[in-house]
Amino acid sequence: MTGLIAFREIVLKVHSRCDLACDHCYVYEHADQSWRARPKVISPEVISHTASRLAEHARDHALPSVTVILHGGEPLLAGTARLRLVCEEFTRALHGIADLDLRIHTNGLQLSTRYLDLFDEYGVRVGISLDGDRAANDRHRRFADGRTSHPLVLAAVALLRSEPYRHLYQGLLCTVDVANDPVAVLDALVELEPPRVDFLLPHATWETPPARPDGAPDAYARWLLRIFDHWDRRGRPVPVRLFESLLSTLRGGPSLTESLGLAPTDLVVVETDGALEQVDSLKSAFEGAAATGFNVFDHAFDQVAAHPGVRARQLGLAGVSDSCRRCPVVRSCGGGLYTHRYRDRNGFDNPSVYCTDLRELVDGVEGRTAPRETAPQLSDPAELARSQEELTRILLARLHADLAADPGWAHAWELLTAVERAGEAGTDALDAVLDHPFTRTWILAALDAARDGNQDAPEAARRLTALAAAAVLRGGLDLPAEVAYRDGEVYLPTLGLLRLGEPGTEGRAALHVTDEGYAVRDGRAEHRFGPTAGDARWQPVRTWSPGPDAAPVALEDLDPYRNCFPRPPRLRLGAGEAEEWRGRLDRAWALLHKSVPEFARAAATGLTTLTPLAGGPRSGGWGEAGRHGPGALGVPYAAGVRETALALLTGRRRTRLRALTEVADLYALDGEWQHPSPWRERPVPVSRLLADVHERVAVEAYRRATATPEPGGAERIHRALDRLTEAAELTVTGKSLVAELRYELKTVDA
Repeated sequence: MTGLIAFREIVLKVHSRCDLACDHCYVYEHADQSWRARPKVISPEVISHTASRLAEHARDHALPSVTVILHGGEPLLAGTARLRLVCEEFTRALHGIADLDLRIHTNGLQLSTRYLDLFDEYGVRVGISLDGDRAANDRHRRFADGRTSHPLVLAAVALLRSEPYRHLYQGLLCTVDVANDPVAVLDALVELEPPRVDFLLPHATWETPPARPDGAPDAYARWLLRIFDHWDRRGRPVPVRLFESLLSTLRGGPSLTESLGLAPTDLVVVETDGALEQVDSLKSAFEGAAATGFNVFDHAFDQVAAHPGVRARQLGLAGVSDSCRRCPVVRSCGGGLYTHRYRDRNGFDNPSVYCTDLRELVDGVEGRTAPRETAPQLSDPAELARSQEELTRILLARLHADLAADPGWAHAWELLTAVERAGEAGTDALDAVLDHPFTRTWILAALDAARDGNQDAPEAARRLTALAAAAVLRGGLDLPAEVAYRDGEVYLPTLGLLRLGEPGTEGRAALHVTDEGYAVRDGRAEHRFGPTAGDARWQPVRTWSPGPDAAPVALEDLDPYRNCFPRPPRLRLGAGEAEEWRGRLDRAWALLHKSVPEFARAAATGLTTLTPLAGGPRSGGWGEAGRHGPGALGVPYAAGVRETALALLTGRRRTRLRALTEVADLYALDGEWQHPSPWRERPVPVSRLLADVHERVAVEAYRRATATPEPGGAERIHRALDRLTEAAELTVTGKSLVAELRYELKTVDA
């Protein structure tokens, strides 16, 4: 069946009764009482059929691993013999098909060495329910006669923490009760050194709402935020899945728990009689809410996966209520646990009964952590540059892994390594050629070719050889720098183009440093070239300075990999053309500094390379960002001064945003959500809307300063910023960027 989401997690009910009488238990105390008619213990036949069904499902969907959670009731009441049979059957059935992750969730009262020895044999990890200190735990988790269970649970945890069983300790599960002291609860749990703590909201619906002793709609949020604050002050001593899930989604990552987020459910429940059911918490909604009508004897897991109730929990954003879809925290809360949305009159098409709590919790965690969670690259240009440098090296290392077996590549890599080992001069020279923006263009093109199966290893080796040789010359190093040339020439990144033969010729030549510059030996002849040699066969990379205190910017019209912009680059400019362009750039830069000095200074930061592009301005003369490393910008050569100024401004805004998105998460990429745009006919993804606003704030400032404002321009930007503020896809870093844009627009409006 197409479109099915495979089950990767199976909850196997091995026993349907319990030795505690917890008054908040959804199995025994809530709407669905189907446990009464089910066998107490799972039969060998149900075990065998379930294992076979799971193996079939894993094979059909090519699942690398599956998780089986032994549950109840109280699963330890099934006894060691029955639990051994479960472990044996599932291990046998999944062998050679998928990795098996076995777990058990227990109240711990029956836990002993005979169980733990069995679990050690099969790698069964153990999670234990405990609601905190004795006062908190005794509020609900008691025996039927009212006796406390706390000392027995502590003894079970102590045994699990001891050698040789410590590695089986999975964590503690705590059900929230706002009547308990949150600080005491966390301290009691942390003292037991769990690998993880899960806090669960008590199951409730709109028909049976949760207890709220003070009547406040955010009581659970306030309780959990006190836990968060104490956990944070203590240095986050143990992982807390609820908080880590929120922090993950706020960064743009996935949800880590079923109770939050928009990830589709991939869980199915097998009851002791073999019935296949939806998630167990649905028993809190109404009688039969979890039922599917399927069983392991007659039905495959794919049939359950196609059940409407299961599919409803796999729809992501489309599966939550209309008010939830419009909420800016929906990626983090996901509309809450599906069960908690239930209301008699319209089923599950509602926000969670904990809606106010969830909104306050997400906002509270974000407000407390945003400064720490915001990527430093957003506000620190030096950190952005360092991150981009690291990214280039990571990509080059990946390309090396693809091409290391090629002799030409291996030889060039050895020279590159020797440059890096040649002290500070070698390191600085290597940094300069690797940080050349079109080095990234070359690496990405080579990686694409390798992925597509048409990698040209000799061409890649030629470029790497040229990179290494350029670093040797820049660093003045006494290393053998041999280059391979094709069509009679070789480009040395950041330095220039050297002609070594007639067009159509190929060969190799040795380069070295001289007192006056560089020299090349081709056969017996040696020719000097470089900054002062005046060799007609040498075309250096020209430079331009955007100001007396600014670093020179390369006017790159030689690198063969500069062809990475939406429009083609100009061929090598003549001497007169280059001088004319420098003059136009000078006047454009002066105009920017006069009209929008703050934006001009920001645009100059990190600018290293300008490439003249063919043709005149289009779309108002805006600059071009290509597929390259940071620092490069394509500018239409034939543009006038005003258009060139605008191209410099907008192009740098584009390249800055692109660089940010490459090293920091500004928005989540797990949805196809669309937003109305004031500048486009159709709705656009948040990435496009953010890019538009990021550019247009600077454009609006420039146009106002040059007395050419766009009618209604600021109003449209304000509308787009309002939409971005409500966009659930933005991470904390993305929201900080939007706040930065608001501040910039405020200065423009002033």
